[in-house]
Amino acid sequence: MGIQPAAQPAALPAAKQLAFMDWEFGVFFHFGIRAFYQGHKDWDMREMPLEGFNPVSLDCDQWISVSKSAGARYAILVCKHHDGFANWPSRYTEYSVANTPWKNGKGDVVGEFTRACRNHGLKIGLYYSPAEFGFKDKAGKDYDDYFINQVSELLGNYGTIDYLWFDGCGSEDHRYDTERIVAVIRKLQPGILLFNMWDPDTRWVGNESGYAHSPNINRVGSTDFSVRTEVKDTLGEKRFLPVECDFRMRLHNWFYSDDDEHTVKSVEELMGIYYYSVGRGANLLINIGPDRRGLLPDADARRLGEFGEEIRRRFSAPLPGEYVRESGACVFRSENPCLADHVVLTEDLTFDEPIEQFIIRAHPYSYGEPVIVYEGRSVGHKAICRFPPILTKTLEVIPDGNKADRISSMKVYKV
Repeated sequence: MGIQPAAQPAALPAAKQLAFMDWEFGVFFHFGIRAFYQGHKDWDMREMPLEGFNPVSLDCDQWISVSKSAGARYAILVCKHHDGFANWPSRYTEYSVANTPWKNGKGDVVGEFTRACRNHGLKIGLYYSPAEFGFKDKAGKDYDDYFINQVSELLGNYGTIDYLWFDGCGSEDHRYDTERIVAVIRKLQPGILLFNMWDPDTRWVGNESGYAHSPNINRVGSTDFSVRTEVKDTLGEKRFLPVECDFRMRLHNWFYSDDDEHTVKSVEELMGIYYYSVGRGANLLINIGPDRRGLLPDADARRLGEFGEEIRRRFSAPLPGEYVRESGACVFRSENPCLADHVVLTEDLTFDEPIEQFIIRAHPYSYGEPVIVYEGRSVGHKAICRFPPILTKTLEVIPDGNKADRISSMKVYKV
């Protein structure tokens, strides 16, 4: 099966982008000084003194082991949020863990996090907010130097980093020396994935609810970059940029708060988000704010585990049968009639012209013409197709434009 040539090479996926899509499920950790000052909001400019930061039981291994048990393949730590607090002993700010009571100033959250990820085999992502309180008063080369120096510490002192997550919030209408910044990043970590800004490898879905659009198109000419503006970043050409859907385990807060445990999402809601993200070919990134002990809150950790168990319950055992391609369709046949209510598809994304539409037909168990049970749009990395249960021995997936050879995997389930 040959690969069709692309009109623009950037519109075809790089190997590291395809690998990113295989990660599918990640956990985001908003942790820092704001966890110790309840009620603060983004850009409220309120002071949070360093003496408040003291997570005496901090255990990043607990964060990562719980995440891995739930099925996560990557994790992202907030290293510096908009408040400017550095979760590592940065040489370029006084506002860091080095000047807190925690471990008498000898602690390093980033170091503990990266070690835990490696110990458990999760891909490592680091979040860094380019903007911070008061930064517009320091705009220009001096601020760019500060930015580059801190990012260089993160990318130069902790081994291989798989993913760098830039948050565009607060950077609206601000000019950075992006060419110099990106050059430093790519030199320090040649294989790194860059989220959403300047020279992106992945992109933000455009909301903080975890919902991908349908169709989910990977080839785009612009990206959303901030919740504070509807203006998009233009890319100059269409590029292949897989989507990531970030959202909070709790209803309102990214950082820990002790008054919103009742808003922890149910397994039912989390599964809905899973269908709207992973089920539409996007990555799912769920945020949990570690508490003031430095541990995942009990309710959040428990729910994350239950979420992982439900994913496995639904999708770990496809129905047995024969899967073949014939007459422009991908076909599932079982020896005996079976109830089916899900088909999960994956697409070979190395083609420049993706599947844009498809139908799924089921053949009635006894006799008669096949009936359409599902009409879909894009397939992409994964399409989870759910329909009312039907008793059948044969299911057919028929893509538009005679593209059945683009389907790389088809699995049938009764959930």
